[in-house]
Amino acid sequence: MGSFSIWHWLIVLLIVVMVFGTKKLKNVGTDLGAAVKGFKDGMKDGTTSADAPPQQVTNAARQDANTVDVEAKSKS
Repeated sequence: MGSFSIWHWLIVLLIVVMVFGTKKLKNVGTDLGAAVKGFKDGMKDGTTSADAPPQQVTNAARQDANTVDVEAKSKS
């Protein structure tokens, strides 16, 4: 009663294929694989070596040409 037989899983697989179709299942598998690969690449890029000191922001770096300095005002 607690475990399912191979016939149960074959019937479930057949119903899933009939509902979604093989093309959609293939696309889902491809998208899932790409997402996992992107996650692994992101985790790899996010690591830093223990020898490298943390970067300090200098005044020269703060004066970037693309940065806009604004003052936020609160609503009253």
